[in-house]
Amino acid sequence: MAIAHRRIGTGPVRVIVLHDWFGTSANWGSVLEYLDPEGFSYAFLDYRGYGERRDVAGRYSVPEIADDVLELADQLGWDTFSLLGHSMGAKAAQQVLVRAPERIEKLVGVAPVPAAPYEMDDATHALFHGAAEDPDKRRAILALVTGNRASRHWLDRMVGHSLAACRPEVFAAYLASWQPLDLSAAVKGNTVPVLVLVGEYDLALTAEVMRATWKTWYPNCRIRTVPGTGHYPPHETPVAFATEVEAFLRS
Repeated sequence: MAIAHRRIGTGPVRVIVLHDWFGTSANWGSVLEYLDPEGFSYAFLDYRGYGERRDVAGRYSVPEIADDVLELADQLGWDTFSLLGHSMGAKAAQQVLVRAPERIEKLVGVAPVPAAPYEMDDATHALFHGAAEDPDKRRAILALVTGNRASRHWLDRMVGHSLAACRPEVFAAYLASWQPLDLSAAVKGNTVPVLVLVGEYDLALTAEVMRATWKTWYPNCRIRTVPGTGHYPPHETPVAFATEVEAFLRS
């Protein structure tokens, strides 16, 4: 069965784009208006249980996302391609890299979850694991990762989108997959060119975290702090984000 996806562009640089835990292929903010459709071909995937694939049954796990990415690439006729993953989507991108390293040209991690398990203290564990059923906890997470700077209206829209995007049990299942998953030994030493973009105001996935994880495992990794943004550069600084990503993918 063909995998539904969102396409932008018909250019020669091929990129599969993986959304975050709260998002979908449609929830990338206004950056979708600023991507270069002549230089790039972007394929935005919804995971099983999310967005346009909300009713597609699955295990709702990171390995399953990787399966679908590779199937989508085959469907598109892309022998090789780059990956752009946001937050949880960056961990899924690393799972794809582990599965098929010969097919991945470049990797962009946006406020990316590292390959190792995401450590949580008791309060953070309660916050994240309670978010499936509690919209207020989703809002608290979004406020935290954007440095407590985001407007009430934006937070309301993001929470509303996440509630509509997938069922609570799906949301919980993906957390149960990405949070403990350890891919660090499998990716360590991989020489794929990597760009890590970290938001200046992200209070969770900081530049310090990136240097201790991504930079340690990937010898060809560049870390850039994006000014004026937290965990959501495509929403918060869309033009700067698109410019940075496409310069890297073109180089």
